[in-house]
Amino acid sequence: MKNRKKIVVGAVLALVALIVLLNVLRPGNGQALEVTTEKVQKRDLVEKVSATGEIKPKKNINISTDVAGKILRILVEEGAEVRRGELLIKIDSAIYEANADRDRGIISQSEAQLISQQATLKKARQYLDRRRQLFEEGLISREQFEDAQAQFEIAQANRQANLHLIEQARASLKSTSDAIRKTSIASPIDGIVTSLKVEEGEVAIIGTMNNPGTVLMTIADLSVMEAEVLVDETDVVKVRSGKRAEVTVDALPGTVMSGRVTEVGNSAITAASATGSESRDFKTVITLDRPPATLKPGFSATADIIIDDKKGVLAVPIAALVILERDDPGKKEAKVEREGVFVAEGGHCVFREVKKGIAGDMHIEIASGLKENDEVISGPFAVLKKLKDGDAIKRSPAKK
Repeated sequence: MKNRKKIVVGAVLALVALIVLLNVLRPGNGQALEVTTEKVQKRDLVEKVSATGEIKPKKNINISTDVAGKILRILVEEGAEVRRGELLIKIDSAIYEANADRDRGIISQSEAQLISQQATLKKARQYLDRRRQLFEEGLISREQFEDAQAQFEIAQANRQANLHLIEQARASLKSTSDAIRKTSIASPIDGIVTSLKVEEGEVAIIGTMNNPGTVLMTIADLSVMEAEVLVDETDVVKVRSGKRAEVTVDALPGTVMSGRVTEVGNSAITAASATGSESRDFKTVITLDRPPATLKPGFSATADIIIDDKKGVLAVPIAALVILERDDPGKKEAKVEREGVFVAEGGHCVFREVKKGIAGDMHIEIASGLKENDEVISGPFAVLKKLKDGDAIKRSPAKK
């Protein structure tokens, strides 16, 4: 009996010790956790997607040559302003002019021969007509008639061959004249010479399937400038043509340029990251409204694309959002996630599920689940991570 009493007393003491230990370890049942809080307030929120890229002109044309030859003159300098149709480069046209003279000579000679051949053909036709009449009257043999017929056909063939020769020479002259015209390279647009890549005396090469040819210079129309940026695949679904955007460049600190999205790529651009994983971005083009004159192609750019904006909506700090798991009553050993915030009520915290709206830089819209002036727990993160519904808390002033 004495031993049994000792066992009961020991068990009671062990149970008391376990309860004390659980109270010490469980947040809120022992020492209250210190948290920062913030009241739910109405705010103006702007949801943005940020992306980086570079400034490019809308029209950026590489000038190359359609004819091969030595560059005789370059009539512009890099940075020069040019007009549509203005002469830029003159390529040596001597060989093309010689070919044109040859074609003209062939045409002239063939046309002179054609006059003689037409007379011969006329004479052969008259001779054939007389021989046919004599043959029908039985005054000449079939062989004599066939000889006259052969002479006519030969005269006709010679004239036709000469006509083909004239056609070929004229086609060659047309092609050669076009080549001569192309030795004078003019600007296709109004713009600025942003790059000059050749010098006088160099030989310009025609582009082929395997050889892009010589790029002589680049002309850009700087009156319409664009920011070409890469938007992450997780954000590009929110981006649409017509969305407003704000663009800044490192070279012009303090300058914010407005614009609108005019193009969203449909194909991903894959690039390897430093960690070895692949990132997938989509090219997005923003046309700037009024670019400053100091803006240059190639400047690095950062764009904030405005997805949505709302005024006077209930909002809480993004850091206040937490996700709790609970058992799914419909499935064994399954969990469902609940997204919400902890609200400070007296000396304890209460978890409330919320429905989110748009997200700003630091705050997020709460469409339902909270009311104005509710006090939500916004940190610290280490405390929020282990906080449970009903835990004891004590408030500390929120950092501003």
